[in-house]
Amino acid sequence: MNIDVKCHGETHVGKHRQENEDQFLIADLTKSMKVQQTSLGLNHQTRLLGDTQGKLLLVADGVGGHASGERASSLAVDGVANYILNAMDWFMRLNDRNEDQLKKELKSAFAHSQTILNDEAEDIPQRRGMATTLTMAYIVWPNMYVVHVGDTRCYIVHDRDIEQVTTDHTIGNLLRAAEKDADPNDTKPFHPMSHALWNVIGGRDNSLEPQFEKVVLSNNDRLLLCSDGLTRYLEDHELAYELASEATPQQICKTFIDTSNSRGGKDNITCVVAKFLPVVGDAPSKLVPRET
Repeated sequence: MNIDVKCHGETHVGKHRQENEDQFLIADLTKSMKVQQTSLGLNHQTRLLGDTQGKLLLVADGVGGHASGERASSLAVDGVANYILNAMDWFMRLNDRNEDQLKKELKSAFAHSQTILNDEAEDIPQRRGMATTLTMAYIVWPNMYVVHVGDTRCYIVHDRDIEQVTTDHTIGNLLRAAEKDADPNDTKPFHPMSHALWNVIGGRDNSLEPQFEKVVLSNNDRLLLCSDGLTRYLEDHELAYELASEATPQQICKTFIDTSNSRGGKDNITCVVAKFLPVVGDAPSKLVPRET
């Protein structure tokens, strides 16, 4: 049985911000071959594309104010996407034996973006301190590899039950984790810096501790990547209700953004929604020519 992955992403500046510092990306992972010369009935420079083998999903929320936050999130998303494109050999021969190497490569993609941000901040003093959160889902069915820093989030809905895959890298959560008897579900701020981030790409130090999680997906699972402009206004049960509905990913994204704006919209709002739907009786995959 094959899987049809329906994806859609949207971002909105919100009702109070002048700039949108959020970014997202949805990309197909495919096998391809660029034909340089052949006696076959194909034009030179034709690219042969195989079926989509997986998905790359990214959401980032820039920190730094004005153009710096937007620039930070843009550099991080672009840096990770390009790094993964150049490390595709791990994707092509992914199996249990080299999962550890894949984990290392995906974390290295974040480190690569960290270097890009820090180098630009050194060259442009006005951008020193710029930083960004980043949450990535790298999907090769049925496995999903999540790499994450900051307080953008990844959720999975399975059988209408919602699970937050990522942890918010805030000072509040760090202090709460250090308290032996703390309630892990208590999200009330108890410290003036509770919502400050301790783990981001960029910033003023070179430390970076990406969270890595592997999730085995099932038919009809739902996936959400989002910025905190969404989660500050919608509770987990509200997210689960919409994600488990029959609405399309595009309709769900619109509902999320409209609801966030109707409840205040004080921040940029970004969401990427995916549904994993079973497809029965597909024909074998073929290489399809595409002109470049």
